[in-house]
Amino acid sequence: MPDDPVKSTRHVLDPNERIAEVLFGLIMVLTFTGSLSVAGADRAEVRTMLIGALGCNLAWGVIDAVLYLMGSLSEKGTGLLAFRAVRRATDPNHAHRVIAGALPSVIASVMTPAELETLHQRLKRLPEPSRGAHLHKDDWLGALGVFLLVFVSTFPVAIPFMVMRNAGPALRVSNAIAIAMLFILGHAFGRVAGHNPWLTGISMVVLGTILVAMTMALGG
Repeated sequence: MPDDPVKSTRHVLDPNERIAEVLFGLIMVLTFTGSLSVAGADRAEVRTMLIGALGCNLAWGVIDAVLYLMGSLSEKGTGLLAFRAVRRATDPNHAHRVIAGALPSVIASVMTPAELETLHQRLKRLPEPSRGAHLHKDDWLGALGVFLLVFVSTFPVAIPFMVMRNAGPALRVSNAIAIAMLFILGHAFGRVAGHNPWLTGISMVVLGTILVAMTMALGG
């Protein structure tokens, strides 16, 4: 019998979350590299750009990690409230509605009243949680994963500026790496979402370019 009925069973970071975090970090660093004027940029300006890009993604990595923990805690709290509502329900129909509301809509749509009642009785037999919703090891690992994905995604695009003295060629190599990364992210998303990976890869390059342009235009 589980010691925590509301403990999440999801993976630390599912594929969609990993893709989204890398995309976020990539767009953030591209707003810095795209703002660099290669015509007159010297090493000091390149260094300032790199420090800004790394610092920004470091800060947003921490913020995203905190938001991930808040989301995990909220999810567990919602699950705990639903669990207690089912246990305390005196009307089976009300308990069935709570259970159905906690399930994915596709699954809930095929559940029969008898199946919902079976779940109701099994949930009633579980022990009352000894404490409220709280974070587990997987949640902290997920937050660390979010931070690392946002922060580490800075480096492939930034490395050309670290190893090449001329800002012009470095920017061209950096942009090529960014395009390749956007395509790989789109290709991976297409496979996960069940769409044409090549089409979503190209679409991600276009979408990423638009998002970077919008971010820069708005002063990001």
